[in-house]
Amino acid sequence: MPKPVNADFKFRAQNQLGELYAALDSGTGREVQRMLHSLSPQSIAQLLESSPPRIRRVLWELIDREVEGEVLQELTDDVQSQILATMDTEEMVAIMEGLDADDVADILQQLPERVMGEVLSAMSEHDRQRVESVLAYDEETAGGLMDTDIVSVRPNLHLDVVLRYLRRHEQLPESTDNLFVVNRQGRFIGLLPLTKLLTTDPSVTVREVMITDVEPIPAQMPDDEVAQLFAKYDWITAPVVDEGKRLLGRITIDDVVDVIREDADHSLMSLAGLDEEEDTFAPVIRTAPRRAVWLGINLLTALLASWVINLFQDTIDKVVALAVLMPIVASMGGVAGSQTLTVVIRGMALGQVGRSNLSWLLSRELGSGALNAMLWSAVMGGIAALWFGDTRIALIIIAAMVINLITAAFAGAILPVALRAMRIDPALAGGVALTTVTDVVGFMSFLGLATLFFA
Repeated sequence: MPKPVNADFKFRAQNQLGELYAALDSGTGREVQRMLHSLSPQSIAQLLESSPPRIRRVLWELIDREVEGEVLQELTDDVQSQILATMDTEEMVAIMEGLDADDVADILQQLPERVMGEVLSAMSEHDRQRVESVLAYDEETAGGLMDTDIVSVRPNLHLDVVLRYLRRHEQLPESTDNLFVVNRQGRFIGLLPLTKLLTTDPSVTVREVMITDVEPIPAQMPDDEVAQLFAKYDWITAPVVDEGKRLLGRITIDDVVDVIREDADHSLMSLAGLDEEEDTFAPVIRTAPRRAVWLGINLLTALLASWVINLFQDTIDKVVALAVLMPIVASMGGVAGSQTLTVVIRGMALGQVGRSNLSWLLSRELGSGALNAMLWSAVMGGIAALWFGDTRIALIIIAAMVINLITAAFAGAILPVALRAMRIDPALAGGVALTTVTDVVGFMSFLGLATLFFA
């Protein structure tokens, strides 16, 4: 059975890394340089991110100057910042020459404002204007994603004139599938697909063959909504306009793929309270403080759960079986809540969950939670009765599990919406908040019922 493509890619990357390390250990810098020269910028970036800081610095010095900019734009923000910190202004300007305006803007945003100003001042007037037009927008909006390198035409031109105009260019911008049609005021009015341009009678005007039923992307649209539009309509490029419908630039599919990847990384890392841009090989002095914050928050929630347990210390002393069984109640609630939380956060990320359908989703999750609560509480009740030979303990754990699993379903559905309303990232804070609810409710219901039964 053949390996998946992804597995082969990872295997090759690890082989390349091993060969580079071996060459570095043997002191053959020219051999390392030759190996790096044979790789694509994307592969070099992966090797840099897969290396500890000391080796990373050596590899960077051996990279061909002509591809440094392309490599830099492929790196995560954390690694970019480390490399940029070793450069002066002239080096930064040189390395960004030839990159798209949106990629330059992304790199500049890793720099302190003073350094960013120095780099912009050292650029040519044309390059500076292109980059500043992107920097004027938040990096997580369409305006922050767009590239200003576009080809636009007027609707009254004949196609043969457009073809002669294109031939005057040495090359077209990457991923060009459409030309953008604008009026005299620069307002977007339609698209001219290259396929139409090449297959239609050259005497026909642009107006006769252009596509006009395309809504351009507002510059202020959030990048996750842009990604959803690209996924929905299978776009390769899309025009970006200001409030007056004036064409500002375009977004390409490669930028959207980056957004999707970053959102996925964010969701994964946020589950542990970490930054999606964190360098895998960052030193201890940088890694420890970042993790300390959420460990501290988790400690506070754990102390709250412990305080609840302590309230029923006398009951636990009387019936030791309670200490054995109470983690089960909290654990089952935590898992059930996490399932609901994950579904709701995913739906919100895809734009599928809103006020209009939240009540239906809540009802569905409560119904599912109630069915699972009855099933697994009955199973656990039977186990507890056989284990401890006490029907009272069985009834207590049945009731406590039903209460906690239903509460977990409710909390898992409501918490993401409430956190989003408070402008708190649900992926980052949802897990901690949910654990607190399920632990406190689980222990309170189980030990509280036990106190009533055994009082």
